[in-house]
Amino acid sequence: MKPYQFQPESLMMSYGYKPEWSEGAIKCPIFQTSTFVFKSAEEGKAYFELAYGLREKGEQETPGLIYSRLNNPDLEILENRLTLWDRAEDCAVFESGMSAISTALLEFLKPGDLLLYSNPLYGGSSHFIQHFLPKIGVEILDFSAGMTEEQLISRIADSGKADRLAMIYIETPANPTNALIDIRSCRRVADHFSTPDARALVAVDNTYMGPIWQHPLQCGADLVLYSATKYIGGHSDVIAGACLGSGALIARLKGLRTFLGNMAGPWTGWLLMRSLETLHVRMGKQAANAAQLADFLHVHPKVKKVHYLGLLTPEDGDQYRIYREQCLSPGAMLSIEVHGGEKEAFALLNNLKLVKLAVSLGSTESLAQHPASMTHAGVEPEEKDRLGITPNLVRLSVGVENVADLIWDLGQALDKIPVPGMAGLSAVE
Repeated sequence: MKPYQFQPESLMMSYGYKPEWSEGAIKCPIFQTSTFVFKSAEEGKAYFELAYGLREKGEQETPGLIYSRLNNPDLEILENRLTLWDRAEDCAVFESGMSAISTALLEFLKPGDLLLYSNPLYGGSSHFIQHFLPKIGVEILDFSAGMTEEQLISRIADSGKADRLAMIYIETPANPTNALIDIRSCRRVADHFSTPDARALVAVDNTYMGPIWQHPLQCGADLVLYSATKYIGGHSDVIAGACLGSGALIARLKGLRTFLGNMAGPWTGWLLMRSLETLHVRMGKQAANAAQLADFLHVHPKVKKVHYLGLLTPEDGDQYRIYREQCLSPGAMLSIEVHGGEKEAFALLNNLKLVKLAVSLGSTESLAQHPASMTHAGVEPEEKDRLGITPNLVRLSVGVENVADLIWDLGQALDKIPVPGMAGLSAVE
């Protein structure tokens, strides 16, 4: 008989930790230490041999603790727990989402390689790809949601660099438009250009969906990345990032992390372990709130369009198909286009009372921001227009507040938008 398998939300309380390690403490303590004592010189030698890859790990051997830049109990237990949601072999946690992303790109790309990436991306990712990677000789090529598999293959082939494709990097749903990219399709494209000696990787920024609502590794991705600051942390009080994948790929990533020194510290690890215990509950409430808020905004006279996965219908074609095949929930992120432009969008933002005007997402409090002038300010104006990051677009991250309060707040703020010819309209009319 197979042993009973607990669900990840149950294991978040204890997985990877034994109370006897810490005087019976029910919760993992903060191992606030820089270094660890060896039982013998021979043990220290053995630990370093494994840490530097000087030999293979023995069948019954466990890598030991050396120094908190290499490993720390809080970090290791956190990484073990994070693997459960995505069913990953291993995980590497970093001090920020951007450090996870940049370290992964630096480890798996070299001068002369081609990176195919989706647009739009989070502003920091976009800047690193477009402005830093070319400085070290990495070739870049973008594509947008809606392109077919055949169009992607042609785009790569027409670039003249098809033999150098090393990675397809995507963010789905896209920030801030919620446009979806088909992960399985990207896997097939990567395989089309792979050779026995050079396999093109697929890396997915899954921050918008968190580790519960979408599982890229199960769709063929090699790496899944998170800004753990967002849903995983969930309280706007910690900065962190994570990358998950096979044991072999994450071992490479951890090797570079050791020498860049951008791993998460014990305090960050402890905070994230605390947050993981309520992740499933928090994200469930956020998704439920977002669904009701989207329904309200969808029919509001001051709103031109709502970008929310839960409003997709079969008439939306491939976007609907991808949503149904790839996502387990519409999530808690939505963007709205108000009638008008920047002035009207700012009027909405400036009149919010409960929802906070701030960047970031995935936290317990609801947040609103203006992508065109804030998170995506560095994107060229023509590119913003092409990608739908318009002056009238407002991004909302829905929190766990009472949904009636959120609806009231958005309604009263929308009522204050001075749209020509609509000034007399009210949310209650």
